[in-house]
Amino acid sequence: MNSTEKSEQKKLLTALLIPALFVILILNIQLIEVFFNLNLVFLGVLPRTLRGVKGIFFGPLIHGGFNHLFSNSIPLLLLGTAVAYFYPKSSNKVFALLYFVPSILVWIFARQAYHIGSSGIVYGLGSFLFFSGVVRRDTRAIVVSLLVVFLYGGLIWGIFPLDPRISFEAHFFGLLTGFLLAFVFRKQDPYKRYDWEDEEEDWDKNDLEIKYFKRSIISPGK
Repeated sequence: MNSTEKSEQKKLLTALLIPALFVILILNIQLIEVFFNLNLVFLGVLPRTLRGVKGIFFGPLIHGGFNHLFSNSIPLLLLGTAVAYFYPKSSNKVFALLYFVPSILVWIFARQAYHIGSSGIVYGLGSFLFFSGVVRRDTRAIVVSLLVVFLYGGLIWGIFPLDPRISFEAHFFGLLTGFLLAFVFRKQDPYKRYDWEDEEEDWDKNDLEIKYFKRSIISPGK
């Protein structure tokens, strides 16, 4: 393994750290809840109430069972690692804002019910990756986010009020926050182009030059 490969491996492991720790945290909370027969839903966001404010801090950590937990864990790992890998300078700020901002918006605008789970963060990470890729023309980020959409295509329906048991508001505000953050942090972590991308552009330019040269020979003066 050469130095470049070692550097990339170290970068990937560093990027994996925070998403992995977060998933371990929410898994342990769920295990504690089950082991001690607790119901921590009251720690969720309850819109426009004083007691619901604590949900802004604790709501993303609470889940309604292992199915709910696992449906968020893998996207959190994939998308969180991708954000930290591609955008290391802005990733911590993006994570922090995606943790709090969607929950704040849920507290202000959502239905009067307890809103729990980290799916708002999942939607925010996916949105940030995709729109950062578009804004920066970063094909890597677009490919990763589209891959996750392909694997979890049903996620897109989560922003619509199709199931009263699902907090579509958290999904929607997560997606909206990720979209806005893609523009806010667009100038951080500039996209470093790979050599093969430059080579492809060179081939395109050469191809155009050859076509123009042939045309000038066949139709001189035109």
